[in-house]
Amino acid sequence: MAPTNNAQYTYQATRITTATKEQLLLITYDIGIKACRTAENAMTAKTPDYDLANKEVIRTQEVIRELMVTLNKDRGGEMADKLMQLYEYMYQLLVDANMKKEPDNIRIVRGMLEELKQTWESALMQLLQKYQEEHPEDRDLQNAMNELEGKTDEAAASYKAAAKATAPSYKAPSPAKNAKAGTFTLAG
Repeated sequence: MAPTNNAQYTYQATRITTATKEQLLLITYDIGIKACRTAENAMTAKTPDYDLANKEVIRTQEVIRELMVTLNKDRGGEMADKLMQLYEYMYQLLVDANMKKEPDNIRIVRGMLEELKQTWESALMQLLQKYQEEHPEDRDLQNAMNELEGKTDEAAASYKAAAKATAPSYKAPSPAKNAKAGTFTLAG
């Protein structure tokens, strides 16, 4: 494995192992969105690569199954039921896309995943902003907010430097570490 790939793998592994359940949900959406894009491109290429498209459609189906499994129907109630129906619909679109080599179905699923991810990101940002207002002294949260918003200040830069210098034993702080549990009722 090349050094760059090894560094990328280490970064991704650290990102996943230190993520909150809300962050894992967003990462899961990202994986599904990326797999859809790759499948779409493979199907619509000048010389279609149906093997790659099949692999990426299956990866997206795995993502959707994971999203289905993490739904908490007891706490999510009717909203969780509706989301389950949406996931089932998306899954069926992917089955049809794979069988019929239909990139439009994949495009539809990708759009739905992007919209759901944006909704969860907005909800998470609102939760974090509320917590930040209540706890302005929490520098870990401020650094995490800066990172989420794409800002880089000295604190965010030193946070990244500390993480790099102490890797792999460094465990990044959870941005929502003190937030009320159960705010996201649909994730398990």
